[in-house]
Order: sequence, then C-alpha cells, then structure tokens
Amino acid sequence: MLDLPPGDIVAVLAVGLGASLLVGLPGAVALRMARRRTITVHVTVLLTITVLAVLAGVVGAAQAMFLSAHDRDVVLLVLAGSGAVSLAVGWWLAARLARDAVWADQLRQRERQAEANRRELVAWVSHDLRTPLAGLRAMAEALEDGVVADPVTTADYHRRIRVEADRMAQLVDDLFELSRINAGALRLSLRRIPLAEVVSDALASAEPLARARRIRLVAAEHGWPAVVASEPELARVVGNLLRNAVRFTPYDGVVWVSAGRDGNRAWFAVSDTCGGIPDADLPRVFDVAFRGEPARSPATTVPGPAGGGLGLAIVRGLVEAHGGRVEVANSGPGCRFLVHLPAAAG
Repeated sequence: MLDLPPGDIVAVLAVGLGASLLVGLPGAVALRMARRRTITVHVTVLLTITVLAVLAGVVGAAQAMFLSAHDRDVVLLVLAGSGAVSLAVGWWLAARLARDAVWADQLRQRERQAEANRRELVAWVSHDLRTPLAGLRAMAEALEDGVVADPVTTADYHRRIRVEADRMAQLVDDLFELSRINAGALRLSLRRIPLAEVVSDALASAEPLARARRIRLVAAEHGWPAVVASEPELARVVGNLLRNAVRFTPYDGVVWVSAGRDGNRAWFAVSDTCGGIPDADLPRVFDVAFRGEPARSPATTVPGPAGGGLGLAIVRGLVEAHGGRVEVANSGPGCRFLVHLPAAAG
C-alpha cells in the first residue's frame, strides 16, 4: 500500500500526467510527421518519447517537492542509464524488424514473380508442344492410313517426325534441367577444368548449325584459363551460349569466343553479329521463356529443333550454381555474353 495521503497521491498523479502530456503530445505529432519514415525511425522516436515522458514526470514531481534532491538525482541517474540502454536495444531491434520487413517484402515479390514465371512457362510449353504434337499426329495418321505411299514422301515424313521428336526431347530436357536448378537439386562435381577443351568441344558441336548458316566460328588462340567447375554443366553453359549466338546471327555472320583471367576469377565471352538487343529487352534476356522481339526469334528455316526460350535461363542458373555470374551487353555489331567463374589455382 502507498504510504501517502490521498491528496498527495492525486497531486503526484496530476503532476506526472501533466508532465507526460507535455512530452507525449509533441511526440505524437513527431510520430505522425515520421509516418513515411522507416521502421527504425518509428521505434526510435517511440522509445525516445517514452523515456522523455518518464523523465518529465520525475522532474515535475521533484519540482513539486515530492522528491528530495538526493532522491531526484538517484532517479535521474537510473533513468539516464536505463534510457540509454533502452534506446540502444530499441534501435537494434528496430533495425532487425526493418530488415525482416524488407526481407519479407522481397520474399513476397519473389514469390509473385516466380508464380508469374511459372504461368508464363506453362503457357510457352503448352504452345511449343501443341504444334509439334499436332504435326506428329497428322503425319502418323497419314502414314497409317496409307495416304502417303511414295518412298520420297514417306522418307520425308519420317525425317520430319524425327525432327519434331528431337525438338520435344530437347524441350523436355531443358525443363528437367531448369527444375533441378530451381529446386536446388544440382549436384556439382567441381574440379579443375581447362576451359579451352570445353570450348573446343562446344565449337565442334555447333559447327554443323553454323555451317548451314554460313557463319564463321572463331576462337581466341591464347589466354585460355582453367576454371573450377563441373564439366557437364560447364559444357552445357558454353553450348547453349554458342547455339544461341548462331541462331540469332544473320547468314554470313561471325561468332567468336574469347577468355582470360582477372585475379582469382576467370572469364569467357561469346560475341556475335546479331545486330544487338533492344535496351528494354536486355534485363529480361535470362528470364524463363523470354524470346524477345519477333524479329529476333529463330527463323523456321534454321536447321535443328527450335529453342524453347529456356537456354539462357539455364545458363544463368548453372553459372550462379558455380558461384559465378553471367551478363550481356550490346557490343559492336552484335551482343556479348560474358561469364565469370572461379579460376583454378596455377
């Protein structure tokens, strides 16, 4: 029980309430003015108002002679110490809350973007599968019903069936690889790999497609470093970049590959003469199912199965899984894809 007369209790409460209101009302205005500020600012202002309100109440009670000078000084020292600690802890907690809020907002944005990408991917895959499946069914029915009987047409139907089957197999393979990347199911066997060997094999694989379009494939003679990578995934990165460059480069163009080392990082670049990529499309080049302007879409006369818009998305996923990064920029008569990877020692 309080050992105070009723009149003193009322007076102490009145002094404390009045002093707190003198601080609290301006503090409420300050909070309103800071409503567009960060969470850290809000929490810090709130704690400051609380500490100042208590301090004002103590000072008011002391001035009203309810506290001796000794007791007042003791209380003020305690308030100063506890207030400083409260403000420091509050600022730290507010900073954590702000980071968590930003992280949660970014997570929601990534989830929305991932959902949009999934819907777009389903739409693209449905479109890309519908056409070859319809063609396969029509040609199979024609062969089955005997509508096509002469050897030349029959052989042509068989060839086209194989081409469409290869196209769908490539699309399914790309989807499987992309799902492994997005699910974090990649198991990389990292080791020292001479980059020149991987690029040489990729150039040999891309040569038939390049020859059909009269495109020259050129590789630098020197400067090839060794990298720390998983060979199958690295080969896929290089192969996808080369095929992408060949497909988008006009006839009689040039695609060249170069490489080098910068400290503990190695790099290689694939450049072409495609005419460049619109600036608005550059940030989306590595998005799933993005193919850009119709003018940049692969022509139907290009030999081999058409791309499903997943090749560059797979490149980015595989490069980032190696701890590297890939970027693209317009350069000269075309564009340049630049890949950074960890360099091997020595």
